[in-house]
Amino acid sequence: MSRYGYFDDAAREYVITRPDTPLPWLNYLGQDDLIGLCTNTGGGYTFWRDARLRRLTRYRYNDAPYDSVGRYLYVRDGDTVWNPGWKPCKTRLDRYECRHGLGYTRILGAKDGVEVELLFFIPPGEDAELWRTTVRNTAEAPKELSLFSYVEFCLYEALADMTNFQRTYSLGETEVEGSAIYHLTEYRERRDHYTLFGCTREIAGFDTSRDAFVGVHNGLHEPAVPLAGAARSSIAHGWNPIGSHQVDLRLEPGAEESFAFVLAYVEQGDAPKFERPGVANKERGRALLARYARDGAVDDAFEAVQRFWSDLLAGFAAECPDPHATRMLGTWNQYQCMTTFNLSRSASFYETGIGRGLGFRDSNQDLLGFVHLVPDRARQRILDLAGTQLSDGTCYHQYQPLTKRGNDEVGGGFNDDHLWLVLSTCAYVKETGDASILDEPVGYADAPGGGENLLHHLETSIAFTLAHRGEHGLPLIGHADWNDCLNLNCFSTDPDESFQTAGDVAGSRAESVMIAGLFLYACRELAGLYRHLGREEDAARIDRCLAVMLDSVEEHAWDGDWYVRAYDAAGAPVGSHLCDEGAIFVESQAWCVLGGAGRQNGRARRALESVREHLSTDQGIVLVQPAYSRYRPELGEITSYPPGYKENAGVFCHSNTWITLAWCELGEGERALETYLAICPSTKQGRMETYRCEPYAYAQMIAGPDSATPGEAKNSWLTGTAAWAFVSLSQGILGIRPDYDGLRVDPCMPRAWRSFRATRRFRGVVYEISVSNPDGVCSGVRSLKVDGRELEGGLVPVAPGSGRVAVEVVLGAPTVARTTTRSRPTGIGTTSPATG
Repeated sequence: MSRYGYFDDAAREYVITRPDTPLPWLNYLGQDDLIGLCTNTGGGYTFWRDARLRRLTRYRYNDAPYDSVGRYLYVRDGDTVWNPGWKPCKTRLDRYECRHGLGYTRILGAKDGVEVELLFFIPPGEDAELWRTTVRNTAEAPKELSLFSYVEFCLYEALADMTNFQRTYSLGETEVEGSAIYHLTEYRERRDHYTLFGCTREIAGFDTSRDAFVGVHNGLHEPAVPLAGAARSSIAHGWNPIGSHQVDLRLEPGAEESFAFVLAYVEQGDAPKFERPGVANKERGRALLARYARDGAVDDAFEAVQRFWSDLLAGFAAECPDPHATRMLGTWNQYQCMTTFNLSRSASFYETGIGRGLGFRDSNQDLLGFVHLVPDRARQRILDLAGTQLSDGTCYHQYQPLTKRGNDEVGGGFNDDHLWLVLSTCAYVKETGDASILDEPVGYADAPGGGENLLHHLETSIAFTLAHRGEHGLPLIGHADWNDCLNLNCFSTDPDESFQTAGDVAGSRAESVMIAGLFLYACRELAGLYRHLGREEDAARIDRCLAVMLDSVEEHAWDGDWYVRAYDAAGAPVGSHLCDEGAIFVESQAWCVLGGAGRQNGRARRALESVREHLSTDQGIVLVQPAYSRYRPELGEITSYPPGYKENAGVFCHSNTWITLAWCELGEGERALETYLAICPSTKQGRMETYRCEPYAYAQMIAGPDSATPGEAKNSWLTGTAAWAFVSLSQGILGIRPDYDGLRVDPCMPRAWRSFRATRRFRGVVYEISVSNPDGVCSGVRSLKVDGRELEGGLVPVAPGSGRVAVEVVLGAPTVARTTTRSRPTGIGTTSPATG
C-alpha cells in the first residue's frame, strides 16, 4: 500500500484513497467503439472509434491546473459547492475514494452528511457512457440539494476544435427536450450523428452555454450556475456548447436516491435527420434514454461489464510464487493489452489522439498480447494493417482507425515496420489454428482493389529487407527502425522540421543491426509457418534468407563484447566501444539473441552479460550508455533529449521485456524474473512520490540514473511494453505458449519457484496446468502428463471440443546443456529451427 492507495486483488480494483495523486491516475471506459478516458477525479474525455474525428467531449491538454476538464458533477448543499471527485472545486471532502476497475471507475465523495457516488462505465456493445449517480443523506436532518452535471462538447473534429476558432465559435448547436440535451453541431450539413447527454429522472433546469454556466471570466472551480444555485436554461449559439442538468433532491435522514446520466453517440443512419424544419429527429436518442430509464436497466448494464471482463480474463490466469506476477498476469496487464489494442498510441494523457492514429509497428506488436483475448478482432486488425502496406513492401507508419487510410503527413520509410506483420500473423495462426487468413485478399494501399493475399504481404516484407541492405549486408535503416529517435539519415539543423520525416541523405550507408535481428526472427517464424503448411521448399528458401543475414550479423555486427547498434550514414559504427558516447545499446543485444545469433559461439550470453554490466539499474535497463551529452546531427533526435530521459539513457521499458525473453532463451530464470520485476508497476507502490505514474499500468519510460529525476515514470498506458511484458511473463517465464499443433509448456523460472498453477483457454478448451519443480531448476521438462497420460516433450496436443484438460508438468535437471538453445520462449510460439 502507498500513501495514495492499494490493490484490491479480490475485486480486481485499484483503490485510490486521496485525490491529490502525484499525477492524474487514468482508467479507460469501454471496450468496443465508444471509449472514455477517466481519471481518479473525473477528468478526461469520450470519443467514438477515432479520437480525432469523433471526439464527443473536449479536453485541453495544456490546460492549467493539470487535468481540469472532464465529466463533473457539482453538489450544492446550502452555500457549499463541492465535487465527489474533489476537482474542479477542490473543496475539502470528509471522505474520498476512487476505485478503478476493469472498464469502470467508481468515485465516492462525502461532505457534511452527504455521500455522492458516481459509477462511470460503458456497457459492452453500446455507444453510451453511463454515470450511475447515488446520493445518500447520512446526516440526522433532511437535506435539500441541487446537483449540476457538466460536460463540454467537442465539435467532433478535435484538431479543428482546438485551432479553427473563426469557424468553430460559430458552429455550436444544441437542442433540449425534456431531460435530454442534444449536441447537433454540423448535423444540418454533413453529419448523420449527434451526441446525447440525458438524465434518467426529471430535471429542474439545464444549460448548454459554457459562458452562461461557468462565466466568461470564471474557471470550472468557480462556475457561476452552481454558485448561484439555479440553472439559466441557456441555449448555445456557437461559442462553446456544453451539457448540464440541474437535479434537485430532498432526502430524509438515511435516505438515498439513484439515477443516471447518459452520454451517448447516436447515428441516424437512413432515418430522416429532421422531424420538422430546424428540429432534429430524436427518435433514436429518445429510445436509448428510455431504455436506461427503466428500473434496473443501469444495474443490468453494469453487470454486463463485469461479466464481460470476468469471462475474458478467465482465459488466462496463474497463481505464481511472486504476487506481482500473479496480479499483473491475471488482471492489469491483460487489461492494458486490451487498451493498447483498441487505441495503439493514439489517445492517452500523453497522446492527444489528433496526430498519430494507429501505428503499423505498434499495432502488430500489441496483437501479441491481445490475440488470445478476442481472436476475431485480432484477425480483422491484421488485415486492416496489411491494407496500409505499399506494394514495394514499405508501410504507412500510421493510419486513422475511422477511415483506415494511411497518414500522409507521417508517411513511411521506417524500415522495421513491415517485418512486425510476420510476427503478428504467425501469432494469430498459432493461437487459432486459422490458416485461412493467409488466403484473404488484401491488396496494397497504392494499388487498391488488388487481389494479393496476406501471405503475399509477408513475402513482400521479407523481400523488401533483403533488397535494401547496405555495404555490410545489414538492412538499411530508412527514416528509423523501432527506435524512432535514432535518425541516421536526417541531419536536421532546422528546429521546425520533424526528425522522423526530414532527411534521407543522398548516398547514405546507414544500416540497422536491430532490424537484422528482427529479420532473423521473422524468417524463423515464416519458415515455421511454411513447415506447418507442408511447404518444405518455401521453408528452406526462407531458411537460406535467414542464413545470409545471420552471416552478415556475425561477421559485421559483433563488437567484441556486444553487438553494435547500427552503422551511420558514413559507415561508422553506432553503439560500439569506439564511440565516446552511446557505446552500447540494448535493442541490438535483445534482437540478435532472439533472432538466434550468438548461440553457437557464446556471443548471445556475452551480449546479455554486457547489458547487465553496463545498462542494468534497480529501476530497469537503460537504453544506451554512456548518455549523449550534446546534440549530434548524424544521430538525430535521440541526442536531443537531456541525459537520462526517453531514448537517451532512460529506462525504455518496452526494450526491457525483450531482455527478459532473451534470458529465457538462455534458460536463466532468476535473471528473467529480475528483469521483469524491475519495470513492473505493481512493484512501485512504495515509491509513488518518485515514480508518479499509475501503479497498475506500465509506463513507456522511467528516468535513468543520468537524469535529474531518476525513477520518475512518464507516458503510461499506451506503450508496447504492455503486450511484450505479458508475453515475457506468460510465454517466457511461465513458458505457456501457443504452437501450431498444440499448447507448449516449457517454463524458465527462478530456482526458488517450486511450483505454480495456471489456467489457459486455447482454441475453445480450458487447460488446467500445474507445474512442479522439485529439483529447483530453472528449465527443462522432465515429464508431461495430459489427463494422466504421459507424453514426450513439452507439447500438449490440441484437444477436441470445449471441455477441460489437466496438464501436469514436472521440471528436472536437463539431460543436455541449455545455455545456448531453448525451444523458443520468445512470445510468438515455437518454430522449427532454421538452418544456417
